[in-house]
Amino acid sequence: MLPTVNCLQNACRALVCGLVSLTLASSLWVNPVLALNDAQQLVVESWKLVNQGYVSPERFETIHWKRLRQKALEGTIESSEQAYSAIETMLAPLGDPYTRLLRPDDYTVMKASNQGSLSGVGLQLAHGTEAGRVVVIAPLEGSPAAEAGVVSGTAVLAVNGESTEGLGLEGTAAKLRGDAGTQVVLTLEAPSGSSEELTLERRSVDLRPVRTRRLRRDDHTLGYLRITQFSEGVPEQVNEAIKELSDKGIEGLVLDLRNNSGGLVSAGLAVADTFISGEPIVETRNRDGIADPIQASTATLYDGPMVTLVNGGTASASEILAGALQDDGRSQLVGSRTFGKGLIQTLTNLSDGSGLAVTVAGYLTPSGRDIQGQGIEPDRVLDQPEPLNPGGDGDRWLTDAARMMETMLDRVETPEEPTPELS
Repeated sequence: MLPTVNCLQNACRALVCGLVSLTLASSLWVNPVLALNDAQQLVVESWKLVNQGYVSPERFETIHWKRLRQKALEGTIESSEQAYSAIETMLAPLGDPYTRLLRPDDYTVMKASNQGSLSGVGLQLAHGTEAGRVVVIAPLEGSPAAEAGVVSGTAVLAVNGESTEGLGLEGTAAKLRGDAGTQVVLTLEAPSGSSEELTLERRSVDLRPVRTRRLRRDDHTLGYLRITQFSEGVPEQVNEAIKELSDKGIEGLVLDLRNNSGGLVSAGLAVADTFISGEPIVETRNRDGIADPIQASTATLYDGPMVTLVNGGTASASEILAGALQDDGRSQLVGSRTFGKGLIQTLTNLSDGSGLAVTVAGYLTPSGRDIQGQGIEPDRVLDQPEPLNPGGDGDRWLTDAARMMETMLDRVETPEEPTPELS
C-alpha cells in the first residue's frame, strides 16, 4: 500500500448544479441537485474532486470526462456499493492507479497505517508496470511477510486462490488483512521469475517507524537511524533520536531509508529540514505546470557527515528525501535503485466515510529529475544479493555504509599534505 497526503491544498467538496438532468413521469424538468439521492451525490462529489484537482486535465478531453459522469449517473445508484462501482468505472479510463476510491474499511486502514498501526501480514503494495499486476514495494519490518523473506519487487498473483488481477490493489490489500491468528495463502512470483505458495499468519504489526542505535567502528562512534515510513509523529521522533545520538558523541550518521514506501509527504519534508540547510528539497508541478519549489529552513538539527542507504523499496516521500540529500550534496546514496514514484496525491474524506485519492501533482528532485517510473540511482551500488533484514545481524550493506563513513571521517582527520614546490 502506497500511503498519500494532503500536502497540497485540498480540493473543496461541493456539488455543482446542472450536473445531470432527470425527467419525471410527467416529463417536467426538476432541479438536478435536489433530485439526486445520497448515493448519486457521492458519484458527483467524486467527479467534482477529480475535475478540480487532477494533475493532467488534458486527459479529460481524450476520455470524454463529462460524458463519463453522465453515463455513471444513468445507471441505478441507490446504495453505497452501487455508487462505489460507478465511481470506479468512471475513474478507470484515466489510467492512473493512484487516483482511486477507498471504501470506508480501506480508508480506515490507510489512516491507521499513517498513525503507526497495522494488522495483517505486513506487505506494502503498489501497481506494477504491467496492467493489473500487484507488486510488493517492501515488507514491513518485523512483520510475517518480512520474516518469511518476501522481497521488494515480488508480484502477488493470488490471495487464497483469488487472482489479484481481478481484486485490484485495494482489494488485494483488503484480502491480506484480517484477525490476528488467522491464515492467508499467497501465490507469489519472485523478481527472478520463480513462483511459490506461501501461507502467512496474520498478526498485529508494531510499525515502530523510527529506530536508532550507536555503531562502534574501530576508533569511531557512528549513529544509525532507520526510518521505515513517514507517518504522523515521525519528524518529532527523528528529532528526539538525533538529539539522543548527538548527546552520545556520534561522529557521523548512517541514515537507512530501505523499504520505506513513503507515507505523509509533509512528514518527509519535515525530516529533510532536519538535515538540509537553506537548500531546495523538492519541486512540485501542478496541473497548470506551475513549479512550486520547497526550500529547507536555514536551521538544521544535524549537519555532520552522513551516508544514506536506499533500495527498491524506497518510494514516494522517502525518494523526495533521498533525492534532496543527493542533489544538494548533503549525503551520498548507497544501495540499489529506488522504486520510482514521483506523483503526489490528496486524500479527501467523502460524505459517507469513504475516501478519494487524486493525483494532483508530480515532483522533481532539486536538480530537476523526474523519477516517476525511473527511480534514483545511488552514488554507489552495493553488491547483491540484498540483505533481507535491514539493520539486523549480518546486514552487509549496513557494514559497507559504516565503512564508507569511517573513510570519510579518516580523510577529514588526516588531510593530505601539500606537495612541496621544487626550486
